[in-house]
Amino acid sequence: GKGKLVDMLSQEYDVCARVAGGSNAGHTIVVDGIKYKFHLLPSGILNPDAIGMIGNGVVVHLPSFLAELDGLADNGIKHKGRVFISDRAHLVFDF
Repeated sequence: GKGKLVDMLSQEYDVCARVAGGSNAGHTIVVDGIKYKFHLLPSGILNPDAIGMIGNGVVVHLPSFLAELDGLADNGIKHKGRVFISDRAHLVFDF
């Protein structure tokens, strides 16, 4: 699917961006037998040399975003300093 294609192409780029949508959809990537589920983050973040951008057209559910980052960290993906959110992205919270 789209996620696998993005993952393959992103290995050659410095930046991978998500530009639209929210956490209600997503895709799963399997790398070296480890399953990664992406809902908000671009799968290109699996490339250790790339940064991940979340653009202004994305609706960011903050609890889901933080859980997704934790899931990456739990699997050894170092994301600190490599994930950026547009100051124009829409943030939603649980109240």
